[in-house]
Amino acid sequence: MTGLTEPKRHLASRAWRQAEDASRASGVQIRELTEMSDLIRLCALVDDIWHPNPSNPPVTAELLRALAHAGNYVAGAFAGDQLVGACAGFFSPPATHAMHSHIAGVSLSLLGKHVGFALKLHQRAWALDRDVTTITWTFDPLVCRNAYFNIVKLAALPARYLPDFYGEMDDVINGGDDSDRLLVHWRLAADSVDSVWQGASPGADATVLRAAGAWVALDADAGGRPVIGDADPGNGTVLVRVPSDIETMRRHDRAAARGWRRALRQVLGGLMTDGGQVTGFDRSGWYVVQRGAGAAASLHSAPSPR
Repeated sequence: MTGLTEPKRHLASRAWRQAEDASRASGVQIRELTEMSDLIRLCALVDDIWHPNPSNPPVTAELLRALAHAGNYVAGAFAGDQLVGACAGFFSPPATHAMHSHIAGVSLSLLGKHVGFALKLHQRAWALDRDVTTITWTFDPLVCRNAYFNIVKLAALPARYLPDFYGEMDDVINGGDDSDRLLVHWRLAADSVDSVWQGASPGADATVLRAAGAWVALDADAGGRPVIGDADPGNGTVLVRVPSDIETMRRHDRAAARGWRRALRQVLGGLMTDGGQVTGFDRSGWYVVQRGAGAAASLHSAPSPR
């Protein structure tokens, strides 16, 4: 914590305590990885999660070795001697004050144990120690559980819709679909982020918002196919639906999955391009978007400690 102001030192110390509490609750220990043997194990875990095309792995041990050696973040979660979670990121402009989290994953055998949450809190504490104020990352906006995790549980702010960001991705999770991504900003000193370790809020309630007059811009028909709304009312609250399990849909009905990709790109991508702000998510599969005056006030903003 060398060079940090007193408020920032207190924030970083509190973040480490929160990260340690989350790790204990998940039954894992998290540490930085620098040795090739550990990095090879990390790559094997990533391959086991994503099952990528062998000719195009998401990460390599050599790349991770270079990132770690240059002072970037490469960490693993261990349950005993078993590596069960991984997270890696690198500094981004403005140098030393921002960081991009490139990849994070947890073994399928530990899903539901909140290991991913513990990894992100460890990454936050590590970053605050180095005076990083914002971490960014991308996720597939069609994956309902990831939207809930990022927007509600971590209190990250969606910033941009990025069509086909990585090109076509040939792995089990992405299923050869276009790689549209939602870029989020995690403001590490925001009050909402500082309190996430206490437990996530229940998130938005689409039923209540719909009854209050929110416009449904994208919904599903009886067969689970996307239906784009009509009669756009203008400013106000907008609801945008995503499937509950796009990954299963990709395996069993690729045409429907691609239809959802095109519809979400048109609707959510269009709303965000026009200045709409994603302000919440209902875990049953609804993005909440504010347009007009409501979009100007972020739900998760707070000044950084000086």
